[in-house]
Amino acid sequence: MLQTAEDIRLLNDKINHAAGFVTRINDELSKVIVGQQGMIERLLIGLLSNGHVLLEGVPGLAKTLSIKSLAQTILADFSRIQFTPDLLPADVIGTMIYNQGKNEFMVRKGPIFSNFILADEINRAPAKVQSALLEAMQERQVTIGDTSYKLQEPFLVLATQNPIEQEGTYPLPEAQVDRFMLKVVVGYPTKTEEQMIIRQNTQGLNAAKINPVASAAEILAAKELVRQVYLDEKVENYILDMVFATRYPEKYNLPKLKPLISFGGSPRASINLALASKAYAFLNKRGYVIPEDVRSICMDVMRHRIGLTYEAEAESVNVEMIVGEILKTVNVP
Repeated sequence: MLQTAEDIRLLNDKINHAAGFVTRINDELSKVIVGQQGMIERLLIGLLSNGHVLLEGVPGLAKTLSIKSLAQTILADFSRIQFTPDLLPADVIGTMIYNQGKNEFMVRKGPIFSNFILADEINRAPAKVQSALLEAMQERQVTIGDTSYKLQEPFLVLATQNPIEQEGTYPLPEAQVDRFMLKVVVGYPTKTEEQMIIRQNTQGLNAAKINPVASAAEILAAKELVRQVYLDEKVENYILDMVFATRYPEKYNLPKLKPLISFGGSPRASINLALASKAYAFLNKRGYVIPEDVRSICMDVMRHRIGLTYEAEAESVNVEMIVGEILKTVNVP
């Protein structure tokens, strides 16, 4: 563990040098994506901290375009899986097929064997298919027949779900949603941004070519550096306070939240909040985490890990309101 100011200064220099690809990636993505900086930042956080991202937003907000373009900037394999009610686990991970010429079974790998996976409308597929994907995310390997196959690194799953159509969908159970590091709610662009989008798409300006500006080796090296980012004990305790406030709000001067929360964040929330804060510090070319890093990413780490009671729903209280109250009340170191 880092102790001295000199250690942190050296790490800062190393990160400053290693994080150069982040600017290059942002510059390339800005050629085709207008706005949505928060979403792109969170995709990079997921990528650098070995997490996966669940995106929720209405259609047409550049969710697919963002991850496809990100894959192109890193010269990595990209697969899009459109989840539908008739999808089978074998359609995702692959299966054994019989080769008549060789008189033997052969493995046909599925689209999961890519670096970047877009699981489009994940809540449209049955539980078996969701489980196959989530197991691959967790274990980073899949089993076809009797053999297990490691998935290639870097490996990032971006799942989208449409919040407006619930008919004919299979909502992800809480325990499975918890496997996503971040749940990002994608909002509409501003009026100025949308004007630029109109011009790009009506004047033929959206034909910009995305060039690869980072290698998989750079990403893997950056992932190692993210884990080395210094997390002071005071900031560590701040992360714990944020999570524990969702479990025991009365101990943090938030007694009014107790009847609204059915369950709080699990230890996975604490781990992911620490890792995401380190990645956020890395993106800002810093070798240490400050409380503002934790606050910036807290909502996306916590919004899918807190259960609401019927009382909360009756009072039209949502998770964002609860996390907002915790952010306002818990003492910042």
